[in-house]
Amino acid sequence: MVGPMKSTRLLPFFALAVFAVLAPKGAAQASRWGAPEEDTVKYIVACEAKWASSACSAQPDLKLFIAEDFQGTSTSGRRYGKAEAVASEAPYHSRDCHLGEVKVRFFGETMAIAYGAEDRIDRTADGKESKRCQVWTDTWLKRDGKWEIVSAQDTIVPCAP
Repeated sequence: MVGPMKSTRLLPFFALAVFAVLAPKGAAQASRWGAPEEDTVKYIVACEAKWASSACSAQPDLKLFIAEDFQGTSTSGRRYGKAEAVASEAPYHSRDCHLGEVKVRFFGETMAIAYGAEDRIDRTADGKESKRCQVWTDTWLKRDGKWEIVSAQDTIVPCAP
């Protein structure tokens, strides 16, 4: 009985192997880097600049491009949704918010990932200030003709001297 049982278990692997050999070469999702002059790249970078500035001043437009089903991961590893992502931080404890380099990679016509950096000066409750630098990865999706952020991952990194 071992023979027939073994061949039955191997059937899915044979099917996968046949598919891999016969699948069209272009079956994988094509990707490309966006050029800075592209309208969609300009839009994504402008939105990312608003989000980077939200620690320093109110940015009411965040609700326009952060998806209703958005899910982010903070620098502490805590998950948060749209309500927290668009919430005002007044009174603002940061200044000199600055967006660094942003690169956008497109995956087909409806998905993009923005890779970026930002920094700012944070002030603690006791009045001490320190520079905070972070890198992030935001996933953008085009739904109903509108680009929006559906996911974000932020990481604090050492600031360059």
